Amino acid sequence: MDSLIAAFTDPTAIAALIALVVMEVVLGIDNLVFISILTNKLPMEQRQTARRIGIGLALGMRLVLLSMIAWIVGLTAPVFDLGISGPLNEYGAPTFETEFSWRDLILIVGGLFLIWKATKEIHHTVDPAGGDDMLDKKSVATITFGSAIVQIILLDMIFSLDSILTAVGMTDNLAIMVIAVLVAVTAMVLAADPLANFIARNPTVVMLALGFLLMIGAVLIADGFGVHVPKGYIYAAMAFSTLVECLNIFARRAQKRKGGAQ
Repeated sequence: MDSLIAAFTDPTAIAALIALVVMEVVLGIDNLVFISILTNKLPMEQRQTARRIGIGLALGMRLVLLSMIAWIVGLTAPVFDLGISGPLNEYGAPTFETEFSWRDLILIVGGLFLIWKATKEIHHTVDPAGGDDMLDKKSVATITFGSAIVQIILLDMIFSLDSILTAVGMTDNLAIMVIAVLVAVTAMVLAADPLANFIARNPTVVMLALGFLLMIGAVLIADGFGVHVPKGYIYAAMAFSTLVECLNIFARRAQKRKGGAQ
């Protein structure tokens, strides 16, 4: 109870809560983008159910991991070391290292899965033979409901672990962590259908989202090898790319209205 009161009365705790909520919402959107892309390949009547299951699993996994904070922190302990490290940076730390913890291994595997999945979907979109073209609004379902749920579970595990490790790194107040996670998942629930519908109406956004997944996968792998890329740079690049795509969408709509008026 004391930690909950502190979360709303202590200025330091409030600042940590705001920062963590923002970070958790951003991580939740990453999670939601993957869920939206995947569920849009299901039959129309199954999409909303799959999205709700995916978001529910994301919340459940985050809360379960929060209840196992001591175990989560233990995942950062080194498991084995290959004895390879890069040159020292300006802070005296190696630019990369091969001392792996369970966290590092999970991030590497998750990053590889993200890159494989995004590359596979990009190949489908540019394959001139057609078929599983995600940019074709008339395309039929290309995966089964069970396959979608399994893939969502795998990615929920990766994003949930990253989310909780981020929370642990920013505060030691469990109440703040729980509040931030609940706010982030609530944002995911509210944004799920609008985001999925937006992607369906603007299928070129899928390619941008897949590019984001490729980048996130590469960052996860780099993080697993001890190369810590500042998340601010990543999200700034994503925000700029999104802005450019929005301008393209507005331009296409303006040209369409102009063409219809003639």
